Amino acid sequence: MVEGLPSAVPLAPRLPAVLQEDQFLQRFLMAFDDALAPVFTTLDGLASYIDPRLAPEDFLDWLADWVGVRLDETWSAVQRRDVVANAAMIHRRRGTVPGVADAVRLAVGGVLDVRIEDSGGASWSSTPGADFPGSGAPFLHIQVFAASREDVSVPRLEHVINAAKPAHVPHTLEILPRVTLLPDNS
Repeated sequence: MVEGLPSAVPLAPRLPAVLQEDQFLQRFLMAFDDALAPVFTTLDGLASYIDPRLAPEDFLDWLADWVGVRLDETWSAVQRRDVVANAAMIHRRRGTVPGVADAVRLAVGGVLDVRIEDSGGASWSSTPGADFPGSGAPFLHIQVFAASREDVSVPRLEHVINAAKPAHVPHTLEILPRVTLLPDNS
């Protein structure tokens, strides 16, 4: 019960007119109003609990479990909310090159950009026995651009990459400083 919280749906006015005159019944129903007020308030604000950008901090961990993502306690509240809000996109693109890049951008602080070179490919040919696209051995080469190497947690980065890429695909990781290109004056 929450002291002083009014009920959004008081019970006494819903009684037939004859029973509304009974003072004992009025006081008796006030106890139910006090007990049900927090329930009605919570149900009225349920959409705020489900929206990761509005949910209370202590509810965010439960919401993350509900959508199947693991949150790191060292992440900022904004970063935790972004990961939960983008969980559907992360799951939908998991195992793909864009999915790995999205997971790295969302889950690892200090990342400015991600570029991934992938050995695979998809193609078709009207000629039977044509060469397959890409190379024979699967691999990913991941370039992470950051303001400085110290801004990126390499163990966390490796963990995120291993969780987002296909398990059978080895990868190499390269952390590079951001390079600002000067505009071409020609």
